[in-house]
Amino acid sequence: MSNTIEHKGYIGSVEYSNADKCFFGKLEMIDDLVTFEANTVDDLEKSFQDSVDDYLSTCKALGVEAQKTYKGIFNVRISPKLHKLAQQSALKNNISLNALVGKSLEQYISH
Repeated sequence: MSNTIEHKGYIGSVEYSNADKCFFGKLEMIDDLVTFEANTVDDLEKSFQDSVDDYLSTCKALGVEAQKTYKGIFNVRISPKLHKLAQQSALKNNISLNALVGKSLEQYISH
C-alpha cells in the first residue's frame, strides 16, 4: 500500500487520524506548507487535487514560481575512498561524476 498520491507532478502524503476519524496529508518535498483533509479516500484525492491546483493558481496570482518537487539535484554523502573510486571510474569512462552516479542509480533501480 502506498501512503502517497500524485497530481501534476506533486506528491502528497496520506495519513489517517483515528482520533479525528479523517484522512489528511500535505505536499511533500516543497518548502511551502500545503495541506488537505477529508473523511473518505475519494474525497481525500479530490481535496489533494484541489490543494495542488489552488497552490499553483495562488503562486501565479502572486507572481512567484511554484516550487517543484524534484529538481534533479541532490547531495550524496559517501566515504572519501568511494568518492575517489567513483571519480576514477568516471575519468576512465570519459564521463562526468554526475553521469556516473546517474547511470549507477538507473542500473540499481532497474534491477
